[in-house]
Amino acid sequence: MNHALVCMSHSPLLEHTNPPAEVKAAVEASFDQVRQFVEDFAPDLVVNFGPDHYNGFFYDLMPPFCIGYEALGTGDYGSWEGPINVPTGEAEKLAQYVIDQDIDTAISRLMEVDHGAVQPMEIIFGGLDATPVIPIFVNSVARPFTKVSRVRRFGQAVGEYFKNSDQKVLFIGSGGLSHDPPVPQIAAATPEQRALLTKGRHPTPEARAARQQRTIDTAIKFAAGEADIMDLNPEWDRKFLEVCKSGNVEGFDSYNADEMDAAAGHSSHEVRTWVAAYSALRACGEYEVTYEFYKPIKEYIAGFGVTTAVLR
Repeated sequence: MNHALVCMSHSPLLEHTNPPAEVKAAVEASFDQVRQFVEDFAPDLVVNFGPDHYNGFFYDLMPPFCIGYEALGTGDYGSWEGPINVPTGEAEKLAQYVIDQDIDTAISRLMEVDHGAVQPMEIIFGGLDATPVIPIFVNSVARPFTKVSRVRRFGQAVGEYFKNSDQKVLFIGSGGLSHDPPVPQIAAATPEQRALLTKGRHPTPEARAARQQRTIDTAIKFAAGEADIMDLNPEWDRKFLEVCKSGNVEGFDSYNADEMDAAAGHSSHEVRTWVAAYSALRACGEYEVTYEFYKPIKEYIAGFGVTTAVLR
């Protein structure tokens, strides 16, 4: 078995809010399941499909996809800060293969990745300096969005590259499910917010702390039923998980950006990382989901899902 998958929600609020003890315990138990799954699989390489929240990618140049040749963590919310162990030569070959399949992708020799990409790696491995990882950015917050079918084909191309690899490759998708955190939308942004979305790279510690505190405060209010953000949508989440479990990755093609906004919140687009990861695994062969956890958690502002999968 040379290919496996972990897809999981992330939340910068894991260490900053306090859901009921039984909810927190259930989430931690799901993380234990994933850690054991990955330990048993023992990957040689991780291919990490992750989003960004205007910490590494901005409207000064916003690609739909970007493959990192070299990368570092931004350290937002106390997440991994500094160099990431990227096998540059392998990342270069992957990007060339994807481009040769007529799937345009950006590349970066200095990719900056935030909590959305690094949190699963931290949970599973404790850090990003040991197991080699190729970070792949999938735009999940900044309109205009590419079609979800295009995300599927991008993930498929990545998977095809690794299909016959001698390495044990773990695909990770990080994000979602339904959630609508207080991330500014460019169409309604104030001048101050537009500056953040366009040129907010490397904020001062004070600016970063203030921005993060706004999210923490929103989560506390949301859990108390007082926040002016969209509610979570467990029905939508479970239907998406059923598509993942079906193995029919073409089923992702029916998802539409406007409908996702309306039904599951402006950050539900983070499931694009799951689409890419599941499509990559499917390109390697038929798969089965071996573990699934789901719970809507307002304190994390997320329909929180965790899955693992292997080839049949």
